[in-house]
Amino acid sequence: MRRAHRVLSPNEPDPAAAGRVALAIMTKVPRAGRVKTRLCPPLTPEEAAELNVCFLRDTAAAITQAGANAQGVGCYTPVGEEEAYRAILPEDFLLLAQREGGFGERLIGAIEDLVAIGFSAVCLIDSDSPIVPAAAFAEAVEVLSQPNDKVVLGPSDDGGYYLIGMKRLERRLFEEIDWSTELVLEQTKARAIEEGIEVHLLPTFYDVDDGLTLRRLHADLLGPNESAAPASREFLLHLTERDRRLIS
Repeated sequence: MRRAHRVLSPNEPDPAAAGRVALAIMTKVPRAGRVKTRLCPPLTPEEAAELNVCFLRDTAAAITQAGANAQGVGCYTPVGEEEAYRAILPEDFLLLAQREGGFGERLIGAIEDLVAIGFSAVCLIDSDSPIVPAAAFAEAVEVLSQPNDKVVLGPSDDGGYYLIGMKRLERRLFEEIDWSTELVLEQTKARAIEEGIEVHLLPTFYDVDDGLTLRRLHADLLGPNESAAPASREFLLHLTERDRRLIS
């Protein structure tokens, strides 16, 4: 049986974090009706929760291949549901509870807490982009392991980002942002320019957060990009074999 993940506390610095980059997936415990609700329809709430598990597994698998300086973290909510991740995330991942508050406040809290624990840099990663490859995460780790200060952004083609990384909290990058709109990336870049912070852009990928992008993922994984996101691919393949909602 897989062992439970160690839960981090910002009040308890971890010497093992020194010199390492935390690659933290922002995640809500995958329960039917609580995650990926915009995928219903075409999915049922139970199927959406299953797919969310697959997204987490694929993203975590890529993170584990991002290099020796990287440490995978599940930054989760709600508190008390830690056991759910035992069967989802790799054993060497750590867990950190999200703070309460709005989306921007949760991002700020996660960076503050991971820096307080002792990580040399932090990347926050969404749980909607399963095809982001290990090479993108490795690039972020490499940039943030250099002596100069930069912010790393992984653009999503809907105008948001799938990753934001920095060495210390740059609070201004989370202020006056129109979250969940096509303006997020450009507004974040503008805040960085205002603060005199250099921005390093990773390759652009896409989020899967509605029926249209789900069909895009289906076509991608069962077509030209079939080696990416194996857990998500297997789930979509079985779903398509059961019925044809995604290709009708």
